[in-house]
Amino acid sequence: MPPSHATDRWTGARHGLPTAYRGADLVVLGVGVMIGAGIFGLAGRQAASMAGPGVILSFMIAGITSLLVAFCFAELSSAMPTSGSAYTFAYVIFGEVWAWIVGWALVLELLLAAAVVARAWSHYAAQLLTDLGVDLPQVVASVVGQSTGFDLFTLFILAVLTAVVALGARVGLRTLWIIVVAKLVAIGAVIVVGALHFDRRNLAAIPVPATPPGKAGDTLHSPLLGILFGQTGTFGWFGIFAASAAITFAYIGFDVVATAAEEAEDAPRSIPKGIIRGLMFTTVIYIAVAVVMVGMIPYDRIDASAPLASAFRDAGEGFMVHVINVGAVLGLTTVVLVLLVGLTRVMFSMARDGLIPRPLSKINRGYRSPTRVTLLIGFLAILLAEFVDVLTLEPLVVIGALFVFIVVAGGVVRMRQTMPDLPRGFRTPFSPGVPIASILACLWLMVNLQLITWLYFTIWMAFGVLVYLVYGRRNSVLATMARPVPEAPAPVYYQGPPPGGPGAGSAAGPRGRHRR
Repeated sequence: MPPSHATDRWTGARHGLPTAYRGADLVVLGVGVMIGAGIFGLAGRQAASMAGPGVILSFMIAGITSLLVAFCFAELSSAMPTSGSAYTFAYVIFGEVWAWIVGWALVLELLLAAAVVARAWSHYAAQLLTDLGVDLPQVVASVVGQSTGFDLFTLFILAVLTAVVALGARVGLRTLWIIVVAKLVAIGAVIVVGALHFDRRNLAAIPVPATPPGKAGDTLHSPLLGILFGQTGTFGWFGIFAASAAITFAYIGFDVVATAAEEAEDAPRSIPKGIIRGLMFTTVIYIAVAVVMVGMIPYDRIDASAPLASAFRDAGEGFMVHVINVGAVLGLTTVVLVLLVGLTRVMFSMARDGLIPRPLSKINRGYRSPTRVTLLIGFLAILLAEFVDVLTLEPLVVIGALFVFIVVAGGVVRMRQTMPDLPRGFRTPFSPGVPIASILACLWLMVNLQLITWLYFTIWMAFGVLVYLVYGRRNSVLATMARPVPEAPAPVYYQGPPPGGPGAGSAAGPRGRHRR
């Protein structure tokens, strides 16, 4: 596809989104989705069960990998500033089949992540009410804060935030700003108060040779790399890298910023800045909280179900539990909100290209947002969160994201070769070195995921290929354009009476009479 077509195809689409985001808004968008689960749960669980104090290294590894990929996203989004992010990039660079595969992986990543975080939100919201002494009626208390089965709070948060997204980008953006500022205040309090109880002796196990030895586990739930090398335990180097793969879940979201390109002011420049600045800020915050947490309490005394809360209780700062719970509720709220926004833009683009039903790309004139696809996504997220044990499927979000990251990094290399003249607002430094390093780093993290995660991911992608063959390939815009237009039958003009003798001409009726 020529460079001019690569840009005109998207900017000239019949269903366009209005401009809504400025430069600072994009940074807040990234911070809103990235700072949440990683700080209020994931870091502590990985420290307690997988990496010990080496979880700090795990955060660094995941952060560096994400930064390498972020450079790649920044270049492609500056060259193709449109809704759809990696899906759009794959469409232009690799074609429709790869675009569908990437889009299908994005649906897995964002939809499942929204359901997972909504469940976590319910847990923290229920815990906050309990700590504040709020007694819920028994009939309500039995259906809130649940890990599986029907959960009222999960239904509530998904329904409310779906409505917020459906009302348009400006409504969601104002809500996002307020909540992000509030949760950053709570996180700042966690860092400051936690630093007062920091004990460097708790970090003595950070050097890898001193980390606890591996523990035996079953093959299906062991990292793929560990199985290949005969190591199925936790902690040590394998534990640190396995934790890095899981912690990538915390950084997922910088790619969502790219989905807002079509709605951003001066997108070729503002989107790259928003992606990179948001990710760097988030990485610093994550590492600071991880250092404080494992410095406050020995890793083997961390309560994996409530890591930060247990650390502050152990330090005698019980009041901080309320701050943590409030911060967690606010933080996870913005995560769900931005995930829904990102997935809406991805599926909107897929519908615009006919790979899923085109009516889903219709823009609501009143709210100036793709309301139909937003409501569909909210409905699917509720079904997934309520009827599937999503908390056990969290690694699927990670493998889906890493797969997309690999395609995007490969896209930078290919686009430099096939579209060297395509205007770019940002260029990945040291290319192709950085994109290749991104691919290798993502592959490394992927092989540190559990074998069962690979099996589930393979099944999901195989099902996606089937959906494409049955529907997408037949109904896409490209397929429609490729179909031959049936030729209209040539008009028949009367040339005179037909042969056949007397009376033959009368068979043609009055119009069959020959004029002299």
